[in-house]
Amino acid sequence: IFFSVFNRKTGEPPLINGWIPYLGKALIFRKDAYKFLLDQQRKLGDIFTVHIAGRYITFIMDPFQYVYVIRNSKQLEFHEFADKMASKTFDYPALSKGKFPDLKENLHRIYQYLQGKPLDIISDHMMKNLQDIFEWKCSQATDWETEKMYKFCCSVMFEASFVTLYGRVPAADGHKVISEIRDKFIKFDASFPYLAANIPIELLGATKKVRKELIHHFLLQNMTKWLGGSKVVQARQDIFEKYELLGDYDKAAHHFAFLWASVGNTIPATFWAMYYILRHPEALAAVRDEIDHLLQSTGQKRGPTYNIHLTREQLDNLVYLESALNESLRMCSSSMNIRISQEDFVLKLEGNQEVSLRKGDWIALYPQILHMDPEVYEDPKDYKFDRYTENGKKKTTFYKAGRKLKYFLMPFGSGISMCPGRFLAMNEMKMFLFLLLAHFDVELVENKAVRLDNSRMGLGILLPDVDIAFRYKLRS
Repeated sequence: IFFSVFNRKTGEPPLINGWIPYLGKALIFRKDAYKFLLDQQRKLGDIFTVHIAGRYITFIMDPFQYVYVIRNSKQLEFHEFADKMASKTFDYPALSKGKFPDLKENLHRIYQYLQGKPLDIISDHMMKNLQDIFEWKCSQATDWETEKMYKFCCSVMFEASFVTLYGRVPAADGHKVISEIRDKFIKFDASFPYLAANIPIELLGATKKVRKELIHHFLLQNMTKWLGGSKVVQARQDIFEKYELLGDYDKAAHHFAFLWASVGNTIPATFWAMYYILRHPEALAAVRDEIDHLLQSTGQKRGPTYNIHLTREQLDNLVYLESALNESLRMCSSSMNIRISQEDFVLKLEGNQEVSLRKGDWIALYPQILHMDPEVYEDPKDYKFDRYTENGKKKTTFYKAGRKLKYFLMPFGSGISMCPGRFLAMNEMKMFLFLLLAHFDVELVENKAVRLDNSRMGLGILLPDVDIAFRYKLRS
């Protein structure tokens, strides 16, 4: 390893250059970013710059300094970077080109449909659609049914999310149409890390063809046939119609990107939540007890023929369910929070520290380091379903070096780059687990350990390295 100090200006952090021109440390970083960053932190302290594939990325490792990066949204920009990456990945023209004035702001405004009262409406629809799918599963499961868990989560969550957002496909084989879209989606999703890493789609086998087919599903003539779509998708459609320079294919590509944003991370996150609950009998017992108690206290019956209704307040009060879900998110999320320096400037940090940044430099927070910090989370590699509870209530205070942390769990990004759909995503995953455990006896069939597949490091929720069989039958 060559620690390069060439051309470092005063106040710039130490630079780890690597010995391969352009690539720098890209290969080692891709193999295991978490281990690589920890090693550098031990050698160089909490702030250092790494040369990765032609980019200079300055990592801020101390969670107490996160707030100074997050607050500085004027000099440290995110949207342009996200726009560039998304437009390449999903094949629509970049929004920042000036051809589409205010389109970015208009689309951003629509996220109000995923908060407050509108969130209750879309969550109710999701609950109903999940129940329809579970009812259909119930009708199949007269005795024990065995399935692969990731495949199960994928099929249930994809269909429920699709129908909730875009509406029902009225054809007699509506299920089949959505399954076909899902199968193509899985193929495209497998190439997502390569597209995000800027690898040309032409080098990725059938990915280009699959993407084109997926986008075609979202052409207006197809979408107008779907019944009962959501307000958020309708509002997006209305906005796109105002931009004459946006072609039909471009609009469809935007709709496809929104689908990916809605399920790309939620599906693996649902898998991990279910996997860990089933692996830990005490978690399963506590969460199921809480679910049964809520149903009893609200006079609701469980079973395939009964409709269960949950208010947002009731969902929020499922303390152990939320804690179990947060704990799996802590263990499986690996998102890199990136900002890009808009000018040469000095970032002022706590304790009179300063970092000199050059225009175009990337700044990165890597919350997985925080999530696995034994000072913040005792035995961080162990799953503790009740880690986020205290005396039967939600626990929201965590400490490092005796100081309270403002940020302790960051699966959804931070500040301006925080996922706007995070409240809906949490609701969807809670509702999935609620219905699964209310209706079924569920148990693992295989006793193998499932590990994190690191190919998505830095991009969100990591996928499992293998699928695992489980079985379910109607609760007596």
